[in-house]
Amino acid sequence: MPFISQTQRQSDYNLIPSSCPIVIDNGASYFRMGWAGESEPRIIFRNIVQRPRHKITGETVTIVGDHDPALLKYFDCTRSGPRSAFDNNVVFQFEIMEYILDFAFDRLGADQTPVNHPILITECACNPVQSRSKMAELLFETYGVPSIAFGVDAAFSYKYNQQLGICDRDGLAICSGFTTSHVIPFINGEPAYEACCRTNVGGYHVTDYLKQLLSLKYPHHMSRLTWEKVEDLKMEHCYITPDYASEVRLFQKGAKEAEEKTRCWQLPWAPTPIEEPPSEEEIARKAALKERQGQRLREMAEAKRSSKINELENELKGLEFLIQQLRHVNGNDIPSFLAETGYVSKQEIEAAIVKVTQSLRKAKGEQDEIEEKPDPSTTEKYTLIDIPDNMLTPEQLKEKKRQLFLKTTSEGRQRAKQKRFEEELERERRNKEDEQRRLENPELYMEQLRVKYRDLSEKVEQRKRLKTNGNHANESNNVSGGVGRGERLNAAQKERMRLLTTAAFDRGKGEDTFGIKDEDWQLYKKMSKDNDDEDEGPNEDEAELARVASRLREIDPTFFPKSEASSSGSEPPRFRPLTKEDFQILIGVERFRCPEILFHPNLIGVEQAGLEEMVGVSIRRLQQSRSEDIKENITDSILITGGSCLYPGMSERVEAGIRMIRPCGSRIRVLRASDAVLDAWRGAASFASTMHFPRQVFNKKDYYEKGEDWLRQYQLKYTF
Repeated sequence: MPFISQTQRQSDYNLIPSSCPIVIDNGASYFRMGWAGESEPRIIFRNIVQRPRHKITGETVTIVGDHDPALLKYFDCTRSGPRSAFDNNVVFQFEIMEYILDFAFDRLGADQTPVNHPILITECACNPVQSRSKMAELLFETYGVPSIAFGVDAAFSYKYNQQLGICDRDGLAICSGFTTSHVIPFINGEPAYEACCRTNVGGYHVTDYLKQLLSLKYPHHMSRLTWEKVEDLKMEHCYITPDYASEVRLFQKGAKEAEEKTRCWQLPWAPTPIEEPPSEEEIARKAALKERQGQRLREMAEAKRSSKINELENELKGLEFLIQQLRHVNGNDIPSFLAETGYVSKQEIEAAIVKVTQSLRKAKGEQDEIEEKPDPSTTEKYTLIDIPDNMLTPEQLKEKKRQLFLKTTSEGRQRAKQKRFEEELERERRNKEDEQRRLENPELYMEQLRVKYRDLSEKVEQRKRLKTNGNHANESNNVSGGVGRGERLNAAQKERMRLLTTAAFDRGKGEDTFGIKDEDWQLYKKMSKDNDDEDEGPNEDEAELARVASRLREIDPTFFPKSEASSSGSEPPRFRPLTKEDFQILIGVERFRCPEILFHPNLIGVEQAGLEEMVGVSIRRLQQSRSEDIKENITDSILITGGSCLYPGMSERVEAGIRMIRPCGSRIRVLRASDAVLDAWRGAASFASTMHFPRQVFNKKDYYEKGEDWLRQYQLKYTF
């Protein structure tokens, strides 16, 4: 279970006598403070400081320990993350440490400037004298404490469990904390610091490793994987496996046992609301509304069409009346008469009449083909076409070429227009026939369309496949993948390639004489012919496939075409709706893979010894100063303590690892602390309540008289 902070302000500070020491367990993860002789600390909070700015006022505030997530909306925390006073397990940021001590003394009730109580504060094994000196200076100068004592947290935990009868006077303490892990031998109840061993791997690295693995596994849920939540997952689900390699193979095989060991974290998820089908009344109401809207649109279109027909009829009557008037005008008065009407010539008026007549027929919906009247001005426009060239001057020859070009272009446009008109008539005829067949037998008509669509799809796909891969060149050789240029060419293209190769190599030997002979140019003309028109032009099958698909979409709402084979491109991907499984985080192999770094730090790139190897190193360091019988008996009492030793299976794994490095028959007994988290503070509180504690402290006068050299030799005596 995750640890819970206790930061309620205490009200009995003035009732405690000044001779009662204050006990501080200054851990890298949690800060604990209380009174000597008590069984539980009064103040517990995370040993971090955060200084965000208020979003409105811009004022910087100091937040010590855990913070309420609901208050973060008022502060800008992007530029100020949680900061710790520790580097590994050594205090080096004393400005942050001062914020933490201010908050702790305030919560304890010490509102007065001098703190008139002795202080017992824990530190790591072999703490540097600079860190110890700065801590003593901070407590003496800032808080005015009368005396201070420093002790090792792992030693207090071992001595407390020795008082409870769990471990012996001679033994080993394996303490795995937040940032480091220690192995400290104990001889006659006193720690042998000359034989201790440390590795810079702890609970912080386990949590960070688990956070990295889950973030890589579920990148879409990284915002959910906060440090606090991953810490809770680690404390609740991680375990130590006796055999790491066999456990990994078990999960690789995907056995049923591996599925049983997998844990699932369900994230908040709301199912997509299912739309209920509309009722018959709703369908009828929508149909009636749609019919009314359609009727209104039809009426508007009919009114607009009638208005347009009236305008065109009036314009046509005006043009015809203008032609009749023009017939009664004298030849000399025609230019002045036309100038008043805005037209240049009689031909322009007749062309306008033809254009208005066509628009009027189109507006009335008449399908009769308009008889093309010969343009009387044609002979006037192209007067030089039928005259021989030898009878024309150079200027007239240029004009004849221009007239010939204009006439050819005009005839081409007329032919294209006539072709489009015929295609439109053919399309309408086919649509009428299709509609008639559909009305006669709708089911048979739809089935025929589906069969036709399927056949055309296969035909188009086969054509594209052959165009890409060649004429079964790869199928015969059972080769898949890319093909060469030659396998994608048709017969005409291969012939052109052969001719090009012949011209390049056969003619290129020696002196280049290509082009001297007439047959060379015949070869060039043959190579220049465009023989790929049948591949580049429009394909009738693709056009027919598109028409059939469009027709099926009109008459069959359940029809969904395949990815179109035409040049319109593939249809966009369809995304499935999110389900409950998309919001689940499965923790399987990560449960034992992350704590494994305590035994194999090289999994995260730390080239240091694991817990098992550290025990062997500490025992070997005792050879120079201790006897053989002590070395043999020291493994009879191995105490594991610290917050990172709470994983299930920790004792069995440590015992199995030590048995591999000790001689056969050695007595090995691994013991678990009564409370791996609070035993260090309880041991310190019990030690500070004894009558021998006042002789272990030093005051401000001793500190300034004896200096740092004496502080370097200062060592607490745990046994009397």
